Amino acid sequence: MKIGIVGATGMVGQNIIQILQEENLPVKEWVLMASEKSVGDTISIANKEERIISIKEGLNKAIDIVFFAAGGTISKQYAPEFAKKKCYVIDNSSAFRMTKDIPLVVPEINGNKLKKENYLISNPNCSTSQLVLALHPIAEKYGIEQVIVSTYQSVSGSGIAGIEQLKKEEKGAIFNTENSCYSAPIHRNIIPHIDVFLENGYTKEEMKVMEESKKILNLPQLKIAATAVRVPVMIGHAESVSVKLKKAFKDVQELKEIFANQEGLIIEDNTKELLYPTPIKAANKNEVFVGRIRADLDDPNSFHCWVVSDNLRKGAAYNAVQIAQYIQRKFL
Repeated sequence: MKIGIVGATGMVGQNIIQILQEENLPVKEWVLMASEKSVGDTISIANKEERIISIKEGLNKAIDIVFFAAGGTISKQYAPEFAKKKCYVIDNSSAFRMTKDIPLVVPEINGNKLKKENYLISNPNCSTSQLVLALHPIAEKYGIEQVIVSTYQSVSGSGIAGIEQLKKEEKGAIFNTENSCYSAPIHRNIIPHIDVFLENGYTKEEMKVMEESKKILNLPQLKIAATAVRVPVMIGHAESVSVKLKKAFKDVQELKEIFANQEGLIIEDNTKELLYPTPIKAANKNEVFVGRIRADLDDPNSFHCWVVSDNLRKGAAYNAVQIAQYIQRKFL
């Protein structure tokens, strides 16, 4: 295949390149695209220097699959242009996620709904991907009445700027709003604010988690509320999830068995041995980890759990590569 990557120099773009090599996809040619300031630079892939070109130049190439990892503005401008050329576009931005006729895909859940003519496909928000993978088998078995989720999101979710701010503050740099991507210091602090606030009191990040989950799970009437929090962790998002089911479950062991049968999920849950998921353990892993699974003490239809994943992998690059693998198997 001829593979294109828009935003090849960024964190997600770099992870896509790495994971494509790990997964041994048959790449015949790399078409690496980035902003004008990076054009002419090179990226080493499999001991070969690949030159970065402009997006406009990339449009003139015959590409089979192109990954967009350069933000919503670039995606809105160029992704439809690639799709018109019958190049499969996998977009990591929020630009098209809630567009009715554009699939929003987590392959383990709804990959089989993709059609050959779906040339523009959206990759979900990083927090959404891990949440819905945990909710999916439960929804299939019991039905879900309500979900309340609090996310604890690493600074890598803000890209290089978030990582650099945490590193500088760890070394003693004084917080300065003018040179920060956050509204407050992140070192030794947590910030209940990701993306901009909306008139309804929620942030755009929280609304993404809520609305995208409904679309992926095909549960448009799902009651779901999210609180998104930035934490001083480099890589890995964690979520505290409370779920009210439409019917009672037998016991926690039954829930664990259902989780264990879900592709892409790994259970880490043994409180006697202090076993539970953490961002450090999830870093550089492609799976979603679930632990602290426990029944609600007052409601037989409710339970609580803790969900952790590497936000740069299953939350972004790996999920996108999984979509590409499905396209390659079925349509190319």
